[in-house]
Amino acid sequence: MTFDDLNLSRPLLNALEDLGYKTPTVIQQKVFSVVMSGQDVCGIAQTGTGKTFAYLLPCLRQFKFSKERFPQLLILVPTRELVVQVVDAVKQLTPYMSVEIAGFYGGVNMNPQMETASGKLDVVVATPGRLVDIVLSGTLKLKAIKRIVIDEMDEMLNLGFRPQVERILDLLPVRRQNLLFSATITEDVEKLIQTHFNAPATVEAAPAGTPLKNISQSAYDVPNFYTKVNLLELLLAKDSSMNKVLVFVATKEMANDLYEQLETKFPEQAGVIHSNKAQNHRFNTVNKFKDGSYRFIIATDIIARGLDIAEVSHVISFDTPEVPESYMHRIGRTGRADKEGHSILFTKPQEKENKDNIEELMNYQIPVLPLPEELVISDVLTEDEKPQVKMKNFLIKLPSREEAGPAFHEKSAKNKKVNVKIRHADKMKLKYGKPKTRGAKPKRKR
Repeated sequence: MTFDDLNLSRPLLNALEDLGYKTPTVIQQKVFSVVMSGQDVCGIAQTGTGKTFAYLLPCLRQFKFSKERFPQLLILVPTRELVVQVVDAVKQLTPYMSVEIAGFYGGVNMNPQMETASGKLDVVVATPGRLVDIVLSGTLKLKAIKRIVIDEMDEMLNLGFRPQVERILDLLPVRRQNLLFSATITEDVEKLIQTHFNAPATVEAAPAGTPLKNISQSAYDVPNFYTKVNLLELLLAKDSSMNKVLVFVATKEMANDLYEQLETKFPEQAGVIHSNKAQNHRFNTVNKFKDGSYRFIIATDIIARGLDIAEVSHVISFDTPEVPESYMHRIGRTGRADKEGHSILFTKPQEKENKDNIEELMNYQIPVLPLPEELVISDVLTEDEKPQVKMKNFLIKLPSREEAGPAFHEKSAKNKKVNVKIRHADKMKLKYGKPKTRGAKPKRKR
């Protein structure tokens, strides 16, 4: 099947031809007719399968020009990077159409975005938090929305956006088409679908546990963190095919530490991005990576959802993620658009269970490669790798209640107090040994 076989308009076909796309992916084929029917859709597909175009093509095919300034299509995504990616995808598909599009996200001044929102808009792409802020300001109204797309729904809920998503859905017109795309359908995602969707059709193509065929996977069993650093340095130094490498780590602190150690060995070849970095820094880092100025960048998992970079040669998972689906999103950054990709996983003993869970999800055992002979095995351990000293707990056996006896005892005789009222005359007799009288009262003279 080619795009000519789909019921696409000539402007969209011309745009696809300019982009060099001829054959739709599986998810694009399956979703198109269902969305065109007007039914609510729940699409399950991992990253790298072309799901952005899968929902944009039918939505733009049904787009009709309107003089009204309020948007007809709303697309919610979890990260700033994904906003930029989707806005760019819409622009790629609409050079021959009159479509006004804007992207709204947090972390930057809201005033310029509010000014944009006050103008004519047809398509809005936004993160939930910033969209709520703009809508509540009264600048943007959602009364003309005909379709809403919620992309990467599972990640959106993981980031705590459920209240904002539900508020947005409550503000939309009752008559609308709901499209949801997610790598995994969790219990929380299922609840939201049941509450706000109308009998959605489920379209599944390459769900999260399906590794893409054009991505070769391998792993190294590494004893500790600093040996991982040595291995990464060795691979980057010796393998010239690693010309565009994404290195994923679990935390922002680890990203910064790893960057500091590698930047001295590979000056001006490395970048680092995570949620604490300023928006301009993140965009500049990605752009330098795209144009080849940076050979590799170090990123956290949250960034994995929003990076659409062509021809990433390798994805290296510096740590083995606790959530198996996170591994799938990482490796989905390479092998895109039917290009060959490579994934390398570093696993230390404490992470073996995580690796087992990933392999169980994929139903695939990742081949383990022998460590290079010239690799320096570090004996320096991080705090969490150091053996934990277990102190023996000496417990003193307390006597049972029966052995302990009563909690109270009889007072000695001298400590006993008895309330006895003593007459004054008795006190005087006790003190002076004889009755004490105050004397006879004098007789009164008449």
